[in-house]
Order: sequence, then C-alpha cells, then structure tokens
Amino acid sequence: MPLPSEPVSASVSGADGLWSIGELAEHAGTTVKTVRFYSDSGLLPERSRSAGGHRRYAPDALERLAFIRSLRGLGLPVPEVRRIVDEQAGAQGVLEDAVAGQLRTLGSRLSALRWQEAALRLVHESSPRERADRLRLVGALGTPPSTDPLARFWRAWLPPRMPAKARAAFLAATVPEPPDAPSPAQVLAFARLCALVSRPCPSPPGAPTQPAAHRAAGARESALLYAGLAEAYDLAARTMRAGAGPAPGDALDCFVATYASVLRCRDTPGFRHELARQLAVDPRLDGYWALVSELVTPEGARPEPTPGTAHDWLLAALDTQLAA
Repeated sequence: MPLPSEPVSASVSGADGLWSIGELAEHAGTTVKTVRFYSDSGLLPERSRSAGGHRRYAPDALERLAFIRSLRGLGLPVPEVRRIVDEQAGAQGVLEDAVAGQLRTLGSRLSALRWQEAALRLVHESSPRERADRLRLVGALGTPPSTDPLARFWRAWLPPRMPAKARAAFLAATVPEPPDAPSPAQVLAFARLCALVSRPCPSPPGAPTQPAAHRAAGARESALLYAGLAEAYDLAARTMRAGAGPAPGDALDCFVATYASVLRCRDTPGFRHELARQLAVDPRLDGYWALVSELVTPEGARPEPTPGTAHDWLLAALDTQLAA
C-alpha cells in the first residue's frame, strides 16, 4: 500500500525531537521534493515514521543534507555521492578520489568542446570551395580526437620483432598528442594526419616502404637504431631551435654512429658517402612530418622540430660535410 504523502509545510517539532520532511527542507533552505529525492535514493535515511506514515528526521540530518547538496553542486553523480557519504567516516581519500575523477571528466568534456568549437570555426571560416572537403575531414574525427589511427600506422611500419619498450618510446616520439585548446588550423592538420595514415601507401605494389637499415634490423638492432636516432634527433633539434643551419657536429656524429653500429660497419669517409647515398633514396614521409609540425607549433611561432625535420637536417649536414 502506498504511504501517504508527507506534509509540505514546516511544522513545530514533535515531542520526540524529530523533524518532518517539511521542517528539514525549511531548515536546509531547499524543497521537500529535493529532500524526498535524496531519501528515496538512500542518501538521507529517515529516523522513523509517524503514526500517519510521514517521515521523521533527526536534527543531524541537516548537516548530512548540506554535505550531500555540496557534493551534488560539484557535479558528482548520485552513486559517487552515496559512496562518499557512506564511507566518509571509515575510508581515507574517498572524497579526494571522487573530486579528482570529476576533474578528469570535466577536463575531457572541456577538451571535447574546445575541439568542437575549433572545428566549427574552421568550417565557418572556410571558403565555399573548401567547405565540403574540410567538413568531411573534421567530421571523421572524434571529440576530443583519438591518436589510435596514428599509432596503428606506426606499429605496422615498425619492425615486427622490435622490443616493446623500444616500440613504446618510438610511438611516444612520433605520435603527437592533440592540443587541449586547438586552433582551427591545428584541427585541420590533425584531420589531415588521420586521413593520410588511413590511405594506402603511394609506392608501386611491391616497392619498399621502410628505410633499408630498418628492413635489415633484427630485434636487438631495431632497438639500438631507434634509440640512437632519437638521441641524434634531440641533439639536432636543439641546434635547429637556435636557428643554426645543417652542419657537422655532435648531432651528425651520433646520427652516423647509430647507423654504423646497426650495420656493423666502421665510421669511415667511405661509409658516410654510402650512407648519404642510401638515405637519399630511402622512402620518405615528409607529408606526415609537415602536418605534425603544423599540429604542435603554436600559431605565429617558429615551426617546432620533429623527428622528420631533424632527420632532414642531419642528412643535409652529412651532405654538407661530404661536399666540403
């Protein structure tokens, strides 16, 4: 049998010192509907029921109700509020964990909204001739977008026997993280990156798509190759940020020594000539790195070095050394 509805207006506390639902709502500065919702959700248990079936609350329910409303005001969902209220006395860090989780959720939502805003601005500011193509590109992205297509592309490109630790380090260097607050140009660059890695390689069927040293590397050699190249690229990037042109130095020596170690050759002038020839005919991914540079460089700033542009700088430095 359904219980009678509780009185909505506040009344004087009874002889038992308990409050009606209306009195609790009045003391809390909220509505009876709100108190009833939290009671029905199990967040605010009543102390007893009157002879007429009305809920009765102890005065300490006021503090509990205020705490519940504070948590809900922060956007925490009812199940999370129930966990905090139930475990508050006996568990450490429950509230902190819940707040941190809510911050992560809000951060993800804000990032998604920023990407949506930048994508809308991109389409809105496009010329009629560009609009359909750009709408198709950005419409294929999630919000915020995922880097999974880029990671899949590089995993397929890398040597299959490459150690997991070396593979993870390579992916961290080659798969750019989308900015939290992108410009329309960065949204377009990321959309084009995802479209680029989703297309078949343009090489003729059967043509190699990896560098020669890459194809020759075994499990151990592939780890040495990409660890050494990462060090050489980092050294080159420091020089590039300073505005220096390609020239011999520590970065180039590290670059050549890496290939010499993997190919089990001595670093001689003859080796450097052969390496330059081989690297000049290796397959290139210039389009990928150009888009990465657009994505990671803030608007109006000097282009940020990428592994691709650092590789080109080192190759140019090698050519400069050999020409001299």
